[in-house]
Amino acid sequence: MNLKLTEAEQEIMQILWEKKNAFMKDILEVYQDPKPATTTIATLLKRMQNKNYVGYKLYGNSREYYPKINKEDYFGQEMTSMLNRFFNNSVSQFASFFTSNAKLTKEQLEELKLLIDDKIKKENDDTN
Repeated sequence: MNLKLTEAEQEIMQILWEKKNAFMKDILEVYQDPKPATTTIATLLKRMQNKNYVGYKLYGNSREYYPKINKEDYFGQEMTSMLNRFFNNSVSQFASFFTSNAKLTKEQLEELKLLIDDKIKKENDDTN
């Protein structure tokens, strides 16, 4: 499952991840006015099914859609893709760019450092 979702498809995935499953009317009610056309959402859902991100259960003539990938797995794929495309698969290049350009406060940097230190400690504990 490495086909990217468009921005519009990602919006629908966010709805499905939040609701767990939803009928067309449930998806449409989340959108602000002017709401997209039902046909537009149906087309996006069909594309997402073809990409194997969305499935559905049939109830009479109604389809209840559900995500076939969880948010964390999708986010992980996106992060890996971004690392490959922009940072030559180098986590240190990414970290350098992120800490230089994200305008982080000292407190945010300290929080990141604690997260990294905790992860290192857990890795050390797992190998011992």
